[in-house]
Amino acid sequence: MNIGEIRNVNDRLTGSIATRTIDLPRIGLRKVESMNPRAPVYEVLALNVARRWVQVGALWEAASKKTGEVFLAGNIDDPSLPEPLPVALFPSEDGGYTIAWRRETVRAEFGGGFGASTRSYDEQPQDRGFGESTAGSNGALMGAGADLDDEVPFG
Repeated sequence: MNIGEIRNVNDRLTGSIATRTIDLPRIGLRKVESMNPRAPVYEVLALNVARRWVQVGALWEAASKKTGEVFLAGNIDDPSLPEPLPVALFPSEDGGYTIAWRRETVRAEFGGGFGASTRSYDEQPQDRGFGESTAGSNGALMGAGADLDDEVPFG
């Protein structure tokens, strides 16, 4: 899903991002100068309420495993956001980028991850160590503690 765009105007990469809950009307990309091969390609900057540019993310070069297409990938994050916003930027014909929201994918080599269940639907759930239920079929307390008096004095 496209959530914004970056345009190249006078050799400056600026644009905006908008979702249902996030509105960043002025963002910019600043090239990172580093000899470190793990450094991001760009820092993502946003104009804050005091009209100052602040860093809200970083972008690294990535390539599609299927097509080999090169794009930028990273996160937009700020203490005002409930969680980081993963984004991918795809080159556009004008020298800018189209910004797409990217969903984190479940990776099989890490056992599903991201909260996904790793058991198939026909498997029985594993014992998680909480023991047996103390509720009977009618919902009444059964087993240890079932013979407690109804009235507990408070002192």
